[in-house]
Amino acid sequence: MKPIWIVDDDPSIRFVLEKALAREHWPTRSFSHTDEVLQALADLDGADGAAPQVLVSDIAMPGGNGLDLLEQVHARLPGLPVIIMTAYSDLDSAVAAFQRGAFEYLPKPFDLTKAVELIRRALQEGQDEAAAPPAPGAMPEMLGQARAMQDVFRAIGRLSQSQATVLITGESGAGKELVARALHRHSPCAQGPFVAINTAAIPKDLLESELFGHERGAFTGAQAQRRGRFEQAEGGTLFLDEIGDMPLDLQTRLLRVLSDGRFYRVGGHAPVKAHVRVIAATHQNLEQRVRDGVFREDLFHRLNVIRLRLPALRERREDIPLLARHFLQVSAQQLGVEPKRFSDAALQRLAQYAFPGNVRQLENICHWLTVMAPAQTISVQDLPPEVLEALPLAAAVPLEHEAAASSPAPAGMQAEPAPRATAMPEPAREPGPEPGADTRWEAGAAPAAPAPGWEPTLAREALAQLGAGQAQVWDGLLRRFESTLIHAALEATHGRRREAAERLGIGRNTLTRKLQELGLEAQDMDKKEL
Repeated sequence: MKPIWIVDDDPSIRFVLEKALAREHWPTRSFSHTDEVLQALADLDGADGAAPQVLVSDIAMPGGNGLDLLEQVHARLPGLPVIIMTAYSDLDSAVAAFQRGAFEYLPKPFDLTKAVELIRRALQEGQDEAAAPPAPGAMPEMLGQARAMQDVFRAIGRLSQSQATVLITGESGAGKELVARALHRHSPCAQGPFVAINTAAIPKDLLESELFGHERGAFTGAQAQRRGRFEQAEGGTLFLDEIGDMPLDLQTRLLRVLSDGRFYRVGGHAPVKAHVRVIAATHQNLEQRVRDGVFREDLFHRLNVIRLRLPALRERREDIPLLARHFLQVSAQQLGVEPKRFSDAALQRLAQYAFPGNVRQLENICHWLTVMAPAQTISVQDLPPEVLEALPLAAAVPLEHEAAASSPAPAGMQAEPAPRATAMPEPAREPGPEPGADTRWEAGAAPAAPAPGWEPTLAREALAQLGAGQAQVWDGLLRRFESTLIHAALEATHGRRREAAERLGIGRNTLTRKLQELGLEAQDMDKKEL
């Protein structure tokens, strides 16, 4: 069997991976520097047995760069799966890794079991993914170590060679326009303009002219011909924000543009050809609005080619310290002052807040603290009143139980707050208008009891297994938790996977993958949604 090559200047990373792969009976060969890898490649001389099956490389090493190494390796071994490891969990790193042909992107610190599974997939599949090159030296567009954000980064990377229509869903303030701009920046039409319009912020009588332009004399006050947003975005991207609020008659006109790529200016008779990629976003449940008769079903399907769900900030709580420090730096740069610092207690309290305004609210709070906090170190008392007066989200589960480490493994338990959402002021998972989802989960419990739910039972089970010296407690309990949650969702939706995924706040592909991973696929076949 050909070896798996490991490249990292950190000997502890090399050691841990070597031992984990040895348990799988996979041969390994380790390198501490990119030059050693290139020399090893030069020494192959057609010796197939010595060539690697998979390359696992760090992204940043003294005297070498994992992305440059990836390109040089692929020049010699174009089909080799390369997994890029990085401690820099931002969008640019993810996109850059995919653009250079990486098989997958693994943020540090990583869960060892999941890293082994990733290498196993690389051995089996051997696929390459691609993304557009990032601007060198640019400030990261988006940050996030949570699993949900890493999924968004990967999706942007995989969409980088496509001009497909994308529908972005998520709560207000979650950063939908940032995702749209990233999709544009890392796309074949990146050299064209990015034009954004909020369809909910423009009066209905003006929206048609804003979108499609008008001819001179088309209506009172039309003194000259005006180019609309579609023409302004020619060769680039048009971002339609809050598409769920678009009036029905304009939905018909938009559908025609998406169907045949042509439109007419208001008062015009000559068709105008539109070469524009459309990205739409909404905080609303479009399926429900279709059922309510206020959104065209055919337009929904035209927009829903690729759907990206952006998680609410309370669903990615481990990212709050990272984002808060970043926003303090940005605020200090804008104001020309020395950046302030958070005390550990202040960050802890901030991470317990539900953030109904999501990332935008956190950014505003950091701007406020840059101006209003009296000292360079921000203490709990310096936090704004809405944070100090709110019921901490961690009242049910302390933060240290969720984020004892900054590895992706705790992020995998981010789904835990969902069942307790009925007892909390702000739901912990589902942003959409699905009030029945959580009550079904707790149907067997006392309906209005604020007393502890299933968490004490989980704690007792964990203590029992740990006390008995049982191994793999985390993975075992997590599998049981996910299995139970998926079974409940499928039962509540009578086996309809798409609806179950929406209720859980995950993508249907994620649900299908979980069914396969947990061995539930066969059990669910008789209910599988066509």
